[in-house]
Amino acid sequence: MTAQSETRDTSVRMVLLVLSGCNFIIGLGAMMIVGLLEPVSQDLGVSITAAGSMMTVYSIAFACLAPVLVAVTGQSGRRRIISFGFALFITATGLGALVPDLISLYATRVFAAAGAGLVTPVSLAVAAAISPPEQRGKAMASVFLGLTLAQVFGVPAGSWIAYTYGWRAAMVLVFVLGLPCLWLLWTHIPAGLRFDPVTLRDLGGVLRDPVALVMVGFTAVFLGAIYVLYTYLPTLLSQAMQFGRDGISLALLIFGAAAPLGNQLGGWMTDRLGPVRTLIWVCVAQILIMPAFSVLPMPAVLLMAAIFFWSLSGWVFSAPQQVRLVTHDAKLAPVLMSLNAAAIYVGIAIGSAAGGAVLQHMGIDALGVTAAVVSLASLGVLLLAGVIARR
Repeated sequence: MTAQSETRDTSVRMVLLVLSGCNFIIGLGAMMIVGLLEPVSQDLGVSITAAGSMMTVYSIAFACLAPVLVAVTGQSGRRRIISFGFALFITATGLGALVPDLISLYATRVFAAAGAGLVTPVSLAVAAAISPPEQRGKAMASVFLGLTLAQVFGVPAGSWIAYTYGWRAAMVLVFVLGLPCLWLLWTHIPAGLRFDPVTLRDLGGVLRDPVALVMVGFTAVFLGAIYVLYTYLPTLLSQAMQFGRDGISLALLIFGAAAPLGNQLGGWMTDRLGPVRTLIWVCVAQILIMPAFSVLPMPAVLLMAAIFFWSLSGWVFSAPQQVRLVTHDAKLAPVLMSLNAAAIYVGIAIGSAAGGAVLQHMGIDALGVTAAVVSLASLGVLLLAGVIARR
């Protein structure tokens, strides 16, 4: 290896590290809302359901804005766009700590989602553009690592800070941590880097493909099932188990700790079982585990084990679903992946809204059973894609 190639490899690794760190901040600012619901509810004098709508508002905004913003800015330099998106995200999150009411907080979440909608997809494009073809999969995985670590450490840490110092302090933390990351983005991403944008013709091709639409729809339904329960997990633990700050933070930490293990298990299972069989296993596991959360209280050790295996099986989902989409139509893979990212947030929005409705009209004990029913529906959508493809 020459000195020039060693220097280039070091530079690429640094860019990927910066992108992963920035996506950690994005994941932290997006997902820590789960641990902030009760503090926000008490501080602003609103219901838990209304506070939980923050996740719904953010998810819908991301799903609607991300594909459009990426397409509109496709001709601009990637450094400029990703830096602008990240600056918008951390600024909107920081402003969220200053607002006096829930409506204003919703507005800041919309702007934060717009910024995140530029950062994460463009991060993947940058990772692919600066990496050799044989290393692009690994490079993209390293960018996603930041989002995964946000689940592992960020969500429970944000919850602990919110319960200790207030939810506004958690949002200020995201802004403060984001400032050095913004500088690193501007100084390490190559200037003038561009890639071919997604076109309306490409989107139209996918929208005319019923198999592709059902495949992407599976993502929304599957994630919706998880977020029926996950959005209100701190509330469930507080009311049904009498957990306080430390117990809730520990439960969220266990949920997050299972995430990287689930990612690795998903790749291993996909290579050996294939994507569809792996996803069937994932759906069945979710259907069997989720009803346990409707029979609380239970011994804390059993509950933590249930949370761990629920998260582990849920995070298996990512690798087989991405492989499934890429192998469906290689030419339209970028479009499918973009829509799949939007479907993730559609699922989060639907799940959060459904969980809020269940909490309001059926009670907190119904969350686990409802999530299992939606998981059963996701299994039906998964099998439906195969039926349509055979026809």
